[in-house]
Amino acid sequence: MTVWTLARRILAALSLVAFAGTVPGALAQAVPKRTEIGARPESIMWVGNSFFYYNNSMHGHFGQLANSLNEKPALRSTSVTISGSGLDWHDMESLVRPNGLGRYSFVGDNEIRFNPPGRMYDTVIMMDCSQCPVHPQLQQAFHDTVRKDAEILRKQGIRPVLFMSWAYKDKPEMTQQLAEQYTKAGNDNDLLVIPAGLAFAKAIARKPDLELYVADKRHPSLAGTYLATATVYASLLKKSPVGAKYTAGLSPEVAALLQQAAWDAVQEYFSGK
Repeated sequence: MTVWTLARRILAALSLVAFAGTVPGALAQAVPKRTEIGARPESIMWVGNSFFYYNNSMHGHFGQLANSLNEKPALRSTSVTISGSGLDWHDMESLVRPNGLGRYSFVGDNEIRFNPPGRMYDTVIMMDCSQCPVHPQLQQAFHDTVRKDAEILRKQGIRPVLFMSWAYKDKPEMTQQLAEQYTKAGNDNDLLVIPAGLAFAKAIARKPDLELYVADKRHPSLAGTYLATATVYASLLKKSPVGAKYTAGLSPEVAALLQQAAWDAVQEYFSGK
């Protein structure tokens, strides 16, 4: 091989590298630094928007899924959502004020149980609006709010967690874009990130005719909510949701597929594959 031929090949290789840097999605997905939350959560606040509250709220499905897998003691959850909201719409300091939200719970036959005074939650799951992390006018607000809220929560001994939302049905390229921004925010602030968006992409790849969206192509169908719920379970508890008896009314076959997709997505994301 002549020196000139070798030089041309090197230049061609450098050109490809430079080109890859200009194409969205061509770069490798960022790898999360934090892969576990630490001690098992017992009380969780879910802060977000309609992606959480669709289908009678993800936090309710999470509790039933965990119960069907014999999680003891039972996990207490509260959902705090605003329709169409960004994370910066929520007043985090007010939400986690001592003896505020979560001061009491309704249990058994609609009986009131007063929870121990002081800090009401040990974990807060945060989700921004569906396009805020990748929107050119809102992306910086996403990163600024995550940093601010994480500081507020940690000062009260509460663990902040990010929930990576999914791409729109007609914009699959959002999967990679959202994954990059949520992972970056997680790494910048030492937060666990729940890769729900990656679980959506995995389930769709395995069964393209499975409908994870409602007609607007944005919000989750019951199957979509169930998949995200299983992903939260796998991420927070580091346990497989496969075999859960709770199916949210879905067929056992569909529930099993979603459970496996959630578990595989979580394992691959945290292992950097």
